[in-house]
Amino acid sequence: MTSVLITGFGRFPGAPFNPSGPLVRALVKRRRPAFADVYRAVHIFETSYASVDRDLPGLIAKHKPDILIMFGLAARTPFVRIETRARNTMSILFPDVSGHRPEARTIARGEPALSGRAPFRHLLGTARASGVPARMSRDAGRYLCNYLYWRALEASRSGTPLAQFIHIPPTSNGRPLAGRKRRVPQAALLRAGEAILLALLTAHRH
Repeated sequence: MTSVLITGFGRFPGAPFNPSGPLVRALVKRRRPAFADVYRAVHIFETSYASVDRDLPGLIAKHKPDILIMFGLAARTPFVRIETRARNTMSILFPDVSGHRPEARTIARGEPALSGRAPFRHLLGTARASGVPARMSRDAGRYLCNYLYWRALEASRSGTPLAQFIHIPPTSNGRPLAGRKRRVPQAALLRAGEAILLALLTAHRH
């Protein structure tokens, strides 16, 4: 049986509603034949550095995922972003939900970035085929999404799990984000998320 861990984030300063949480809860409940032999676990991270450092190692140890697919909100982006790497950088300006600001501008010593191993172009194609605008990205930002992706890629140096981060845009459901007019329906994001998960399962099995 293939084990999959699907994660999202909660609210954070500037985003009282984070659509990644409802998305992953819905995704773990999807039923189709391709999921018959797939164990799916879901986790919503508090949007804090301490939460990532505390919860991620335990989740990996508990569920032993073959695939780790992470979703987060990109509030100013009107399309899905397939993130190809995590940068060794943090913002000292933007606090997390607990009010904490990093003191350092880098996550770790050494490499400027960690690259993922997923079939990015295939993920991009499947996301677009679901009817959602999508692009590949080499910049996951300097906030918690990038931080989680870095820690996940660190944990997958041995080859497992296959870790992939996906940025999603604001949705037309839930509480609105100030200043944004272009939104993607939550149902469309669910189709895209399911398509990306199926592509990752195919990559893992082959």
